[in-house]
Amino acid sequence: MRPTAEPTLKEARLLNVSDPTVHVRRDRRAEGVIAYLTIDDGRGLNVMSSAAVDTLTEALLALADNQDLRAVVLTGAGPRAFSVGADIKELAAIETSEQAKVLIARLHRSCEAIRNLPVPAIARIHGFCLGAGLEIAAACDVRIASEVATFGMQEVKIGIPSVIEAALLPTLIGWGRTREILYLGEPFTAADALAWRLVEHVVPASSLDQAIESWIGKLLTSAPRAVRLQKRLVRQWEELPLSGAIAAGIGAFAAAYATDEPRAAMRKFLAAKKTRNNGS
Repeated sequence: MRPTAEPTLKEARLLNVSDPTVHVRRDRRAEGVIAYLTIDDGRGLNVMSSAAVDTLTEALLALADNQDLRAVVLTGAGPRAFSVGADIKELAAIETSEQAKVLIARLHRSCEAIRNLPVPAIARIHGFCLGAGLEIAAACDVRIASEVATFGMQEVKIGIPSVIEAALLPTLIGWGRTREILYLGEPFTAADALAWRLVEHVVPASSLDQAIESWIGKLLTSAPRAVRLQKRLVRQWEELPLSGAIAAGIGAFAAAYATDEPRAAMRKFLAAKKTRNNGS
């Protein structure tokens, strides 16, 4: 990721917690803040233990309150994995259905916090992206993967169904492909993920950070409040019937004019167009 004067990942953590499983770096730029969240279990597999899930959720909720925030990048520490998913030792220790419900609800809360961020969330995927790790990636707005990334929803192999944000998969890749991935539990490649439209971009591992920064650079040319309004509207579209989605869009359009941002952006656009025309 690009150099910054901000503290290192561990020094700039938002939360003072005893379990060092999520690191936060905030890169303050002229256009606003880009936050980088790194899942780190110290072993390079970046297992989503309950402690890691809770820490990630709290970090996301804290970031959501930052009015200067422009984007959040989620990734895993080291070259081996974005995340291999939930802690199987914790899963194996579950004794009752109520305990199971509590544990999975915690993970859903974390995924929901990603989806409820007021700005775009970008999954930076390298290495294994499995189970809960894939659900976290699916909860993001954009997924950019290295060509050596490996994906899978392998819960059925250990006796449980894929749940919570696995429900996002049909809207991303269709029902047939979702069924195949969930029923068989087989891993698949980054090339497969791109062909199936699970990820938006696949690049060489050496170009992954460059691809992330390119996407962010384009985002930063967009009006910040408009992007926030657009993300909120997209979230509404996911859950509304067509008539309701259109009505929500009319409301979002009107809300845009509550500040001078549209007028300022349009004046800038028209001035640049006039300059180009005069120069031709």
